[in-house]
Amino acid sequence: MKEHNDDGERGALKKKHYEKELKKLQEQLCHLQAWVKAKGYRAIIVFEGRDAAGKGGVIKAITERVSPRVFRLVALPAPSDREKSQMYIQRYMQHFPAAGEVVIFDRSWYNRAGVEYVMGFCTKEQHKRFLELCPEIEKFIVDGGIKLIKVWLEVSDKEQKRRFEARIEDPLRQWKLSPMDLPSRSKWFEYSRARDMMLDATDTDYSPWHIVFSDDKKRARLNIIRHILDAIPYKVLSREKVKLPKRSMKGQYDDQATIAKRKFVKEVY
Repeated sequence: MKEHNDDGERGALKKKHYEKELKKLQEQLCHLQAWVKAKGYRAIIVFEGRDAAGKGGVIKAITERVSPRVFRLVALPAPSDREKSQMYIQRYMQHFPAAGEVVIFDRSWYNRAGVEYVMGFCTKEQHKRFLELCPEIEKFIVDGGIKLIKVWLEVSDKEQKRRFEARIEDPLRQWKLSPMDLPSRSKWFEYSRARDMMLDATDTDYSPWHIVFSDDKKRARLNIIRHILDAIPYKVLSREKVKLPKRSMKGQYDDQATIAKRKFVKEVY
């Protein structure tokens, strides 16, 4: 699948090849979905990373061909005053999977290890306490029978700068700029140190982190989906053949005439 130039370096992944490989992987995700439902399997996929690292694109590639009832996306806003008074992990745990669900967290409880710590939204003591307790909580999750997959997307300084500038210029992308994005540019090394502390404390045997360099978005997406498929021991289930029934003519009437005088969407195109 790798494409190389004459110097042995990887060149850009051609769109046609990317789409072909993505379709194959998405077909396997559909098989995984059927198996998860049939077996009552439970999984959590956590996506973390630097701002503009491409988490949204990866999640879209995973979810665009599967059911949102099985692959359930959770992207929580800033906590309310009530949630701030609860146990920190509490608002995340209410979204954990039931039987037959894969829950995808677009950012997660690891906010405390990253943006909250760097931007001063939590105290140093709260940050330290989180890093101490997080492995214990994740051990509880895993021992409870939930598969926990954690992926960190790492984008280079140069590529992050390019993506931010593209968002500023493109009205179709400006919504992606959050109030935290621009400060994150000036705090690059603070985020790097926070990342390293997080990995040191929470990269465990039972709940490991896997890192993906995401300057090349297409390769990152394919590799992450392949990683997820490899991490869950699913099997392709046989399916009953589906036969489309004939339309019954019982109670026949002119059903198009009955709606002809209703209001219709204007045909602009």
